[in-house]
Amino acid sequence: MNVIITSPYKSPCGELLLGSLGDRLCICDWWVETRHESIDRRLARMLSARFQNGTSTVIEKAAHELDEYFAHKRNAFDIPLLFAGTDFQKRVWNEILMVPFGQTVSYGTIARNLNIPGAVRAVATATGANAISIFVPCHRVIGSDHALRGYAGGIAAKQMLLGIEK
Repeated sequence: MNVIITSPYKSPCGELLLGSLGDRLCICDWWVETRHESIDRRLARMLSARFQNGTSTVIEKAAHELDEYFAHKRNAFDIPLLFAGTDFQKRVWNEILMVPFGQTVSYGTIARNLNIPGAVRAVATATGANAISIFVPCHRVIGSDHALRGYAGGIAAKQMLLGIEK
């Protein structure tokens, strides 16, 4: 059985859980989020893994890059990521990775970019299932009316992250 090493990270907009499996980051998730347990179950099942508190080189590098991001010294991340999700979810998360720093995109735009314009709700659901917040910048995904929609860390955290990127 694989082991996902996890460690808390205190960000200016809330506490996160960082997790790595091998040499890749698989978790950067908000503690306040109610879906946290379902994400953990999905990761454990899909990665055939159990969780263990601790640290790793990947977690330490991720924390350092987050520190730089929050200090306005970084606008891109270099951490290798490990997605645990369906093929559709992975397509959505990879599309979110393409949203440039400081810009936003709607769920509808992501659906159109994936050539499935009628799948706006499915895109929103996949976005909400993202276990690697900030690194996969789902905070940059907004409603088609430019309103900030649900975010795992809360709307205040989403506003703060978007403010950092202005």
